[in-house]
Amino acid sequence: MYSIETLQERMEDNQNEEKAQKMAQYMRNQFSFYGIQAEPLKRIVKEHIKQEGIPSPDEIHAVVKALWSKEEREYQMVALRLVDEYIKKYGIREQDAALIEYMTVHKSWWDTVDHIAGKHASRLFAEYPHLLQTVGKEWRGSTNIWLRRVMILFQLKYKEKTDLQLLEDIIRENTGSDEFFINKAIGWILREYSKTDAEWVQDFMDRNDALSKLSRREGLKYIKKHVN
Repeated sequence: MYSIETLQERMEDNQNEEKAQKMAQYMRNQFSFYGIQAEPLKRIVKEHIKQEGIPSPDEIHAVVKALWSKEEREYQMVALRLVDEYIKKYGIREQDAALIEYMTVHKSWWDTVDHIAGKHASRLFAEYPHLLQTVGKEWRGSTNIWLRRVMILFQLKYKEKTDLQLLEDIIRENTGSDEFFINKAIGWILREYSKTDAEWVQDFMDRNDALSKLSRREGLKYIKKHVN
């Protein structure tokens, strides 16, 4: 059975109260922290994997949920990294969509959701595009803003492989939202894609006057700086 007991011991041994308070404040005091910064946490994960290995396909869902249930935010960061390594070793399965959804809707904030969108959902839909008509459609229509943010952002690194009609449809579905994290995500995906096709992004904005000021401002940053 996969164990996270020694992981907890390592976390507790590396806690820093002063840094923990600052990290909690940065995250609007939504989560508790041990105060372990990125590089030390990376070493802890590496040591843990060396000792316990990477959870198998039969274990990964239970291990992630166990880590997600813990109070300190660093445990969710560890869970994300274990999923990264799991995907590298075993690939991703259709049924892992349920795990992606679980991580997205529980203890939701940009730090976990953006990682999930860019590394997990992106891989899922790239390998199983038919899931866009089932899982993807469900997430697009969800009242949960974080699932909708995942659908806006999962193509963030697709570049020339971006499905432009899908992207356009998803953005239009979310246009008019007063949610900061939705409008910010729209601007982010447009800005990122403008590095691949600035003309398309500019044309899309010209055709969509209802885009929020935030989405428009974020989406045009690269174009204004790099494109004459």
